Amino acid sequence: MTKFPLKYWATVLATLPLAALAQEGPTLEVVHVTAAKVQPLGATPMNEASLAPRRAATSDSARLLQDIPGVSLYGAGGISSLPAIHGLADDRLRIQVDGMDLMAACPNHMNSVLSYIDPTQVGSVTVYAGITPVSVGGDSIGGTIQVKSAPPEFAEAAEPAFAKGQVGTFYRSNGKAEGYNVGATWVGHDVNLSYNESNSQSDNYTAARDFKAATRGQEGGPLMAGNVVGSTAYSAAKNRDIGLALRHEGHLLQLSAGEQTVGFEGFPNQRMDMTANKNTVLNLRYSGQYQWGTLEARLYDQDTQHQMDMGPNRFSYGTGMPMDTTATTRGASIQGNLVSSERDLFRLGAEYQDYTLYDWWPPVGGSMGPNAFWNVDYGQRQKFDVFGEWEAAWSPQWISQLGVRSTTVQTNAAVVQGYDNGLAGLWGNEAAAFNGLDRERTDHNWDLTALGRYTPDETQHYEAGYARKSRSPNLYQRYPWSTQPMAALMNNFVGDGNGYVGHVDLKPEVAHTFSATGDWQAADAAQWGVKATGYYTYVQDYIDARRCNFNQCSAANVAATTGFVLLQYANQSAQLYGIDLSGHRRLGSTDDYGNFTGTGLLNFVRGENRTTGEPLYNIMPLNAKLTVVQKLGTWTNTAELQLVAAKTQVSPVRNERQTGGYSLFNLRSSYAWKHVRLDVGVENVFNQFYAMPLGGAYVGQGASMTSNGIPWGVPVPGMGRSIHVALNVHF
Repeated sequence: MTKFPLKYWATVLATLPLAALAQEGPTLEVVHVTAAKVQPLGATPMNEASLAPRRAATSDSARLLQDIPGVSLYGAGGISSLPAIHGLADDRLRIQVDGMDLMAACPNHMNSVLSYIDPTQVGSVTVYAGITPVSVGGDSIGGTIQVKSAPPEFAEAAEPAFAKGQVGTFYRSNGKAEGYNVGATWVGHDVNLSYNESNSQSDNYTAARDFKAATRGQEGGPLMAGNVVGSTAYSAAKNRDIGLALRHEGHLLQLSAGEQTVGFEGFPNQRMDMTANKNTVLNLRYSGQYQWGTLEARLYDQDTQHQMDMGPNRFSYGTGMPMDTTATTRGASIQGNLVSSERDLFRLGAEYQDYTLYDWWPPVGGSMGPNAFWNVDYGQRQKFDVFGEWEAAWSPQWISQLGVRSTTVQTNAAVVQGYDNGLAGLWGNEAAAFNGLDRERTDHNWDLTALGRYTPDETQHYEAGYARKSRSPNLYQRYPWSTQPMAALMNNFVGDGNGYVGHVDLKPEVAHTFSATGDWQAADAAQWGVKATGYYTYVQDYIDARRCNFNQCSAANVAATTGFVLLQYANQSAQLYGIDLSGHRRLGSTDDYGNFTGTGLLNFVRGENRTTGEPLYNIMPLNAKLTVVQKLGTWTNTAELQLVAAKTQVSPVRNERQTGGYSLFNLRSSYAWKHVRLDVGVENVFNQFYAMPLGGAYVGQGASMTSNGIPWGVPVPGMGRSIHVALNVHF
């Protein structure tokens, strides 16, 4: 029997953090191998080298992903973009930070999962777009994003323990964004102790030209220029993390505690702003190597306190409109990776998550009193998963993977009340009707993945597969209950300006995906390479929206073809299909000017509601990037052209707005010394005006609850020219 499969499993296990960190013990020969590193099936990784150039231009960790084929971003706050994979976004993806399945706790999903890690702390990213193995999927239909901080470092046996640190700062001209990051680490032979902190802030950014009249944001406030994009500022976004790692032979124990506080974050496509957010996490992880394979276990806890109200660019109506949310998420997982033979690797695991949500709006008088309004009271979502996955290396050319996952999701919510339950027809009747429902739901879901890779030689490989994925509704899709316009407008995490009402009887989404990938490259991979992925997904019981036509929803609401409307979540069916293309080619090399490489990226996706025959909401139009990178020693220069077609496929039920096509030109440069890295760049060099295709509706100023003074149909514009500089020192 060939020895290739044994080396294959060694390198597969070595890609796991638990194996990479455990560098001592009786299984050393399993970690230190000469075979080439094997990329996990279905995965696209990003390492430190590819992440570093992007950090200087953003404080939003989601934007680090924008060069990955198939990934696009929903616009939100300055540090809170929502990633989408092949047209499926937010809760339809499994997004993990350091192995934790963190949860948003806001009716607008302002505190998105990736907002809880600063870009300077991101050490690696792995994206599973298309066919996602069951061992990394679960309760998601669009793919998985794994973001991890740098792994702990340990001193070699022949060297003494030592301390190291880093400090950095940045400035961006558009919005006058600024911030810092600091870190210190004690590196022992078997102990690693670390502390990291970062902070960032920004004023409102400006578009390339006026897109509205100069108006006053808050009552009596100063005029906002016509090119200022209101409610895009953020302040005091501070992340702090302390970590302890202990190593013994082939075993590793890590404990980290983190806290994020955000003083303010504006949201130009939401009716309100985040006026405070505090999030704390505890993450305890064990990993170990054994003769039979590897084992990893994790316990984590997340506590969130979130507040919304009218920010400085909006009318506060004299009293403001405070809205509070608290939530706790507790999770546990265990996974074993068993090498049973030279051919077979088995992954077996179980996961548990308990999410509890309280969402209430304190009384402020008038029609908003005397009670507190309970949007979701004691919302509960408990999830339990078990999975098994078999990966087989049949030969050096053929690898297969087959996996099954069972997921049970149970949700419930307590009784609710309006501001004044005595106002029949406004709050009381709807609250009584909701309270009379049986609100507990239990979903029994299951996933199946079958994936194969064929590698005829080192210059090409092919992957193809099928996946059945399922996802249960979130609490904000099942339990918001009021059709009163103000209440409904507060429940919206897609940024379209409309109001949403929950539906207790929503069924889980079930997606069937077929995907195929071809990857070709020269014998010297640096010379050229091309990768193409085609995919098709059919979603049964897709959670879309229909016009609200009951209780306080009017007939005009059903018939409206312009303006903002009230919607209710509904199960329908949908299909999405497209292709991702990416490639690179060495353009030339000289002693005086270094190496020149061209890269290209093209994404095409279409989404259709099969029940109504209408386009799905917020589907990214055809887009491409062309880049030339010059490297001379430790000096790197990048010229990038971004091309985006007009968005004409829009969702009529939401009165979604079309956007025009555009092109942007960006320049970036970096130089690295032994202990110092300097990044400079210009985004949108020619100051082109454009509307973000996935940016949503602009409601970021004035009387945002009614959009008075803001013409309907204005999409959120993108940022005008911005110059950035970042300096990072390691010592």
